[in-house]
Amino acid sequence: MQRTHRRFFLKTALAAAAAGAPLHSEQASGKPQLGVVVAVSGKNTPDEAIAKVKAFGLQCCQVGVGMAPPSLAEPLKAALAKYQVKATAAMTLVPGKLIWDFYQGPLTIGLVPPETRAARMDALKRASDLAKRCGIKAVHTHCGFIPENPNEPLYGDTVKAIHEVAGYCKANGQTFLMETGQESPVTLLRAITDCGLDNVGVNLDTANLILYGKGDPVAALDVVGRYVRGLHAKDGLYPTDPKKLGEEVAIGKGKVDFPEVIRKLHQLNYVGPITIEREISGARQEDDIRASIAYLQKLIDSTYV
Repeated sequence: MQRTHRRFFLKTALAAAAAGAPLHSEQASGKPQLGVVVAVSGKNTPDEAIAKVKAFGLQCCQVGVGMAPPSLAEPLKAALAKYQVKATAAMTLVPGKLIWDFYQGPLTIGLVPPETRAARMDALKRASDLAKRCGIKAVHTHCGFIPENPNEPLYGDTVKAIHEVAGYCKANGQTFLMETGQESPVTLLRAITDCGLDNVGVNLDTANLILYGKGDPVAALDVVGRYVRGLHAKDGLYPTDPKKLGEEVAIGKGKVDFPEVIRKLHQLNYVGPITIEREISGARQEDDIRASIAYLQKLIDSTYV
């Protein structure tokens, strides 16, 4: 990452903290809106999770819904209304184990592994039904290590699964988002076009392409930019161990060129959500998210003019 990028990040984040001002204000028309990823199942109740979004001064989020039980719909809908927060997407990766590396990852992540494919398709359909009841207009997941070779039977089987889930979401009035990471941007583009449905889009995770060594988020926008309907703002380092992913780090400490990402999004007329994801927990996570809000809002305001 360029030194000027780091200096700009530190200057804007520290200035906002020193001023003691809210880190996010009412979103201006025609600009992306900042949000944060939260989980509304497991340890956090929907009320607790959505209250955290509000505490950050944000007005939107993506929600991890786990197995998406129907009983989750009413408390989630109530929490979104109570805190006046918009959920832009419902996300699920389960059931089954998930191993985030280069060896077991292809065997455990997404819709690619045959052993868990049917169960995960069912979970995504439940997530779609849950989203419909809560007024959420997108469902997203990692589809997995989609084969680079389109002649592999596993590639065709995965595309069929994506088509079925996306078709279910389409019937519920939703976009189905494929998150970047395990596959190259060209492979992702191929899967989208081969799926053949107009409600299939991309959730661009700015760090995942780097963490998996699959590319650069700025260059990826040249390939799949017209399909981007959601975005995870996250930073990371390239892998240096061929068995392990690169390291996820706080925004401003990795290899993502956020000024250029935002500039490219503006060129593409992107005004959708930019959702911050920091994959740690505790006070440090909250501090990093607040610094990221200040930094990204400054970039958005200076770019979208």
